[in-house]
Amino acid sequence: MSHLTTEKKASIFAEFGGKATNTGSIEAQVAMLTERIAHISKHLQANKKDYSTHRGLMQMVGQRKRLLTYMQKNNLQGYRALIEKLGLRK
Repeated sequence: MSHLTTEKKASIFAEFGGKATNTGSIEAQVAMLTERIAHISKHLQANKKDYSTHRGLMQMVGQRKRLLTYMQKNNLQGYRALIEKLGLRK
């Protein structure tokens, strides 16, 4: 019952990771987390009292923040390109 189909995941990994099988790249992981965060945020707007999902959302946001911090320290140009492409940190 996932909103992300295998094809959609593969296209995200191909776009951000270089190829569909490169699931471990930081860019691909951040893009996947961003997609999941957007979906869960929409769910929580309709289901305000779903506290366990809210906790999971906060964990995902924290994970994405840690990955972006790592990327900012180690690959500043890639970090800037990624946040521009994903529309983060306006």
